[in-house]
Amino acid sequence: MTTLSKRPKLATEVRQLALVEAAVHLAAHRAPADITTADLARAVGLTQGAVFKHFKSKEAIWLAVLDWATAELMGRLHDAAQVGEGGKGLMHPLEALQHVFQAHVAFVAGYPGVPRLVFQELQHGQETALKTSVCQLMAQYRDLVLSLLKLADQQGALAHGTHLPSAAVMFLGAVQGLVMQAMLSGNPQAIAFQAPGVFALFLRGITLKEHP
Repeated sequence: MTTLSKRPKLATEVRQLALVEAAVHLAAHRAPADITTADLARAVGLTQGAVFKHFKSKEAIWLAVLDWATAELMGRLHDAAQVGEGGKGLMHPLEALQHVFQAHVAFVAGYPGVPRLVFQELQHGQETALKTSVCQLMAQYRDLVLSLLKLADQQGALAHGTHLPSAAVMFLGAVQGLVMQAMLSGNPQAIAFQAPGVFALFLRGITLKEHP
């Protein structure tokens, strides 16, 4: 068996990814603010001092977590939202919106530590690099939802007079409400069972129908 001292050194990128994964895993069970660099070092088999060879600070680790979460979540959401050029494709914009909703729910169920970090940062009164990163993620998400709502509106699928920015806020609020309930219950997987009914209510509000 190879001893720790004789193991080949891992590239910085690999160590960084391991620390990000450890942070996401630990945040699923604890408040991110309570997770120390010692906890992260222990989770990946490093000394605490070695952690700072790969990240200059604890904040830099959480920024890397948010960068990863943004890329992973938005990648999933954009994949779910594929409706074809100009909205002409196999999937209706409202159906695409439903897929986006479901993709976000699946992401939260798989990585419950991410929303813990997001909610924690949004509570800060002052501007921080982490809060800025969270706001950028939310802006990207809102733009995606608005683009699908605009396509649906152009196709006459929304109720007359629907205010699209408000509909986007309601969509994001519905997801966030589900996430909050899942966190309170301590059962992130329960979100998947509640999501269809919540989306049906949202859809009824913007179309007066329950199905795309």
